Amino acid sequence: MQKGFTLDERDFFKEPFTHDDIKEILGKNPASDMFNFKSPSFKKLGLTAGDLSDEELINLMLEEPRLVRRPVIIIAGKTYFGASRKVLEAELNL
Repeated sequence: MQKGFTLDERDFFKEPFTHDDIKEILGKNPASDMFNFKSPSFKKLGLTAGDLSDEELINLMLEEPRLVRRPVIIIAGKTYFGASRKVLEAELNL
């Protein structure tokens, strides 16, 4: 890790997100940005992605953390959901 970077890590399976946590992480972004529609947990629900409101998506993520698109990374106030190593390295100029 480069000097000047700090890392705050949270295992949200052990310390689940609250509704307020999710709203803060999302900011002005839609809940669909944070939702993992490819998760087997979502497929088991038999729901259609386009039929769910932001509030419904948030409630589903609160009930089942596996529905959160991982990793959730915040760099300089910008949030990345499911970002690849390549994207993060570019953002951090590594």
